[in-house]
Amino acid sequence: MQGPLWTDVYAPTLADLPQPAVRSTMERAVEEPVNLVVQGPIGAGKTAAVRAMAAAAHDDEAALVELNVADFFDRTKTEIRNDPRFGQFLRGEIPWVRSRGTERKQQLGKRYKSDWSKAEMVGHVLKEFVATAPAGGGYRTLLLDNAEAAREDFQQALRRVMERHHEHTQFVVATRQPSKLIPAIRSRCLSVPVRAPTNEEVVAVLESIASAEDVDYDEEGLAYVAGYADGNLRSAVLAAQTTTVEADAITMEAAYEALSAVGVGDRVGEMLDAGEAGSFRDARSILDDLLVDEGLSGQEVLEEVLSVGRARYEGERLARLHHLAGEIDLDLVTGTSARIHISHLLAVLGAGDATVSA
Repeated sequence: MQGPLWTDVYAPTLADLPQPAVRSTMERAVEEPVNLVVQGPIGAGKTAAVRAMAAAAHDDEAALVELNVADFFDRTKTEIRNDPRFGQFLRGEIPWVRSRGTERKQQLGKRYKSDWSKAEMVGHVLKEFVATAPAGGGYRTLLLDNAEAAREDFQQALRRVMERHHEHTQFVVATRQPSKLIPAIRSRCLSVPVRAPTNEEVVAVLESIASAEDVDYDEEGLAYVAGYADGNLRSAVLAAQTTTVEADAITMEAAYEALSAVGVGDRVGEMLDAGEAGSFRDARSILDDLLVDEGLSGQEVLEEVLSVGRARYEGERLARLHHLAGEIDLDLVTGTSARIHISHLLAVLGAGDATVSA
């Protein structure tokens, strides 16, 4: 899609937030900063609401720091160190100090940060982001997105950081599954439920964007796009932009033709091709696009994998794929990282045997 995304161009201000309860809570959080747990389904507008709140609270855009928890827990230590946002904090060496029984602590030498565990790396990066007040004074807002992916040891580290740095940092935890947060985190935050928008609310947003873009539309076209997105506002806005690019209008016919060709099946097929060919890096790159850019859940990706698999496999190979998918589905329910579990499926396919034990 060419040009800036409408989701960025028409990001809502605090006054534009369509859900009155969310808008009211965010307005109060601007007046009296408080830690928040923002919870709701994919595409409901959680991140957009937090950005709107931060824009109203801070004059400096840099005062909002966004960290996607999946950036840590769905990546290797090498990938984390190579990320330009984190690498500066993970180079060099530090004194290594250890306590032996009742003896006082003794310095034992130097320890390279490259030898740290992932938990140590994550905790250090988090502390570095909040250790000092913003250059312009006041406080910063730290958004931890997709927090359901955080392991308990990271959540315990986050709790300690929240206790030590609360004077100049507002912590906002965004999640689809608040039950996966430890009680110590939930008790330190005000809960902000964000429900999926209704079709009427989605249509109202699309109508305002279409008018601002001077795009021809009709009610049936907007309603079709809203239904296509199924409660995912981000998906609806991108679908409306796709329809406009394809047809210069948002009508029922234009939306049907444009969006019927926009499925993830082709991308999933490319992902499976790469996995089967042993090109794991390429397969995982496509998986990242599906999970992050397309906003699909792990279960949705798995359903598409099965759909594509039924069209290309048969007999024992198809049966093996279903067996593997059943194991992965259980992992998705009980685990924390869709990227890791779907990557396991791709790795098994690349090994040439669709069984978990392979």
